[in-house]
Amino acid sequence: MKDFKIDNQGTATLFKNPVLEKLTRTHFATPVIFYLALAAVILCYTFIFMQIHPGIVILLFILGAFSFTLVEYMIHRFIFHFNAKTQKQQELQYHMHGVHHEFPRDKDRLVMPPLLSAIIAVLFYTVFILTMEDYTYAFFPGFISGYSFYLLIHYAVHAKKPPANFLKYWWKHHSLHHYQSDHTAFSVSMPLWDHLFGTMPNKKKNYRNPQSEKLPDYIA
Repeated sequence: MKDFKIDNQGTATLFKNPVLEKLTRTHFATPVIFYLALAAVILCYTFIFMQIHPGIVILLFILGAFSFTLVEYMIHRFIFHFNAKTQKQQELQYHMHGVHHEFPRDKDRLVMPPLLSAIIAVLFYTVFILTMEDYTYAFFPGFISGYSFYLLIHYAVHAKKPPANFLKYWWKHHSLHHYQSDHTAFSVSMPLWDHLFGTMPNKKKNYRNPQSEKLPDYIA
């Protein structure tokens, strides 16, 4: 990831075209509500019309939600933080994810643009329907619900103050990714994956990045 000064208050213009620029900005609630509603509709269809035991539906829903946390980790680590070498690759990486690292509290860019997320959701649905067939109608609602809850967590840790309880751990974990090293702490919703894949931050290092402005005091 390009080494730039972190600005907790600013924003960036990615496209000169106002339509394209508008598409890069999204209120976090838009995809959250859409995917939770879609999951509810699919689940209702599954319970009413599909010949799948309710217990299996619940189990697959939970498995789908849990599976999303692994997909989230993999996409964040290997796609958003791919090893960009050329200028074109660095520009692509910045447009995909680097802008979020430069302006981590830009509320308009805390979620993926709905059009792009819908295309990716269709791709995942296609893979699931080809591999799991009818069981997709129980698994996929869990998967997109997992995405919705990831969005909620990601928005909260960037836009809200941490609570004075165990939930503060999620704030601190993701802040280490932004303010200590963007090569660690890739998981937002399930830090377990960072433990399993060896990408937990080194606690002996100084958490405060000299390139950062107005660092959160709860990561010290």
